[in-house]
Amino acid sequence: MEAQQEAVRRHIGPGSELLAEFKEIESGKKHTNRPQLQAALQQCRTSKATLVIAKLDRLARNVHFITGLIESRVDFVCCDNPHANKAMLQMLAVFAEHEREQISQRTKAALAAAKARGTKLGNPRIEEARAARKNTGAYAKKTPPEILALMKSLHRQGKPLREIAEELNRLHIRTPRGSSWYASTVRNQLQAEAHVT
Repeated sequence: MEAQQEAVRRHIGPGSELLAEFKEIESGKKHTNRPQLQAALQQCRTSKATLVIAKLDRLARNVHFITGLIESRVDFVCCDNPHANKAMLQMLAVFAEHEREQISQRTKAALAAAKARGTKLGNPRIEEARAARKNTGAYAKKTPPEILALMKSLHRQGKPLREIAEELNRLHIRTPRGSSWYASTVRNQLQAEAHVT
């Protein structure tokens, strides 16, 4: 993380301003439910700023996602390829996705080989871990605060619930249960937040 932050600072240099910094620990292979990335994209749209990423594969290892971002209203630059044009970014995304698939295949093959040797896979104390998670409420799925803040901001701007849902879906943000947003789910989230606060 520190190396990525340093790469971004070096790229920006002393003559430019860093408006905000967003840190996300999710893997680049995940392109949904990434609240920090979605908050960064919204900040860039609002401020008409450029999104600066240390490495393309840290953003996403998914061609469809990268292509969608290229076609979005957000300019972005990757410090590891600062002069890459749209075609190059798409090609790099293809290679990153291929690498992700190769890593997945190697991992599956290694696990299968370990299992064939008689190695017991998984958490040996799984029931204990499940009980601990259940007791701490870790199973409760909640909308991340960044996404709630985005929903409330759009609602304050007078956007109808249906348009808020469409915007969340366009940004590839999923509900806590992993499905698409609808006006009713947006309303439920806003009402639940109003009761909490």
